[in-house]
Amino acid sequence: MQQGTPQLTPTLAGLRDAALAGDFLVTAEVMPPKGSDPSHMVAMAELLKPWTHGVNITDGSRAVLRMSSLASAVLLLQRGIEPIYQLTCRDRNRIALQGDLMGAHALGIRNVLALTGDPVKAGDQPDAKAVYDLEAVRLLTAISKLNGGEDWQGRSLPDGATDLFPGAAVDPQIKSWSALQRRFEKKVAAGAEFFQSQLISDFDRLAAFMDKIAIPSGKPVLAGIFLLKSAKNALFLNRCVPGVTIPDATIERLAQAKDPLREGMAIAAEQVQLAREMCQGVHMMAVKREDLIPEILAMAGIQPMVTLPPISRAKSTQPLSSTMSVV
Repeated sequence: MQQGTPQLTPTLAGLRDAALAGDFLVTAEVMPPKGSDPSHMVAMAELLKPWTHGVNITDGSRAVLRMSSLASAVLLLQRGIEPIYQLTCRDRNRIALQGDLMGAHALGIRNVLALTGDPVKAGDQPDAKAVYDLEAVRLLTAISKLNGGEDWQGRSLPDGATDLFPGAAVDPQIKSWSALQRRFEKKVAAGAEFFQSQLISDFDRLAAFMDKIAIPSGKPVLAGIFLLKSAKNALFLNRCVPGVTIPDATIERLAQAKDPLREGMAIAAEQVQLAREMCQGVHMMAVKREDLIPEILAMAGIQPMVTLPPISRAKSTQPLSSTMSVV
């Protein structure tokens, strides 16, 4: 290495390779720290590494202040964990978005999930000014332009194109079928190469979405599987998260369980099995209990990508959460 040349972090492309090969994909989600110490985030991601093709790093999910998703993604990459860098349009204009994308490529990050971003009023800094210069479809277009060697304005990039693998979010449970199809097709046309869904509670709806909209596109869809920790947690999601309707039967099952958390894990494992029959993957969400995701996957018959000792039921020191990290 020439003197003065910066030593960059390694580049990983397991998610892209597996997606193009048609493999069943597994991703999971961790949140950056609310402060400067990333140790818990890193520990959870290291537990997930053997079981996943990529670990999502949320970007101000629910408009709550946390460490930069770009910095957090680099911290995982330095440890050999493939990140999926979530990038929202809420907080940055097109100059900053393109600059961060070029920087992410230079640092070795390849997977980017393009998001519009939750409203500022929903978060812990409600007086902040939202930007929304672009939204998810136009951000995907910007990524495609950068990959093609030009910026948003169509000017060439003299110092090299990016090589990013862009993904997008989808919610198969929104009420308007035509709006769902139109938005999905716009994201495909803008360059989305994979989709991660919001929390799925209606698997009949998911099956219809896959058959009528997603499968014809040829793009992998990963069904969002969320760990419900209790009946109270499920009721909170129904009340506070738009588009989520946890069935009464599921809530009753959690309410009657002697150990609601274990019952929630069983429900999540059953949902992974259902999704495996419909989709090319699953996206696992277990806010503040990411340590339980490997056991849920094992319960569903998913094997780790490397040989591991038997799973222990590790206990997190973090409190149980009733909030959802939106993809």
